[in-house]
Amino acid sequence: MRLTTFTDFSLRVLIFVALKGEERATIPEISSAYGISRNHLMKVVHGLSRAGFLRTVKGRGGGIALARQATEIRVGEVVLAMEDGFALVECFDREHNRCVITGSCVLKHALNDALAAFIAELDKRTLADLVAPEALLRELNLVGDAGVVPVGTLSTRKQLSPARS
Repeated sequence: MRLTTFTDFSLRVLIFVALKGEERATIPEISSAYGISRNHLMKVVHGLSRAGFLRTVKGRGGGIALARQATEIRVGEVVLAMEDGFALVECFDREHNRCVITGSCVLKHALNDALAAFIAELDKRTLADLVAPEALLRELNLVGDAGVVPVGTLSTRKQLSPARS
């Protein structure tokens, strides 16, 4: 299983915005920090806003802020909201299922249980948990002494030492 880029970027946006605290973030800041296109980020921010994770303010002095406290945003909830679906196998999609053994298949139950466990594990963590290691984020230059700072793409940043990965 693999999360979509959209979900990956959604989690990164939420981390960035959470690190800003009371200050609003902007799409250009996030784009610069992560090396993600502004156009793609606009779609991600729109999706997060529609799902109730972000609030946006247009115009001068506008920007992006969390719609709820970071302690109230569960990672699994974000993943479920941002993913199109988790049809791990054909039989998970009743409308398009053409598998001839669906009625007696045990595998689908095992996969469903595994998916439920995956989401349950993610739901043990909140956005606040993701931004707790602020020192590590500072080391990666995602956050400076004055808050979040855009410093180019992640690929040009200092890599984690093996002891920290």
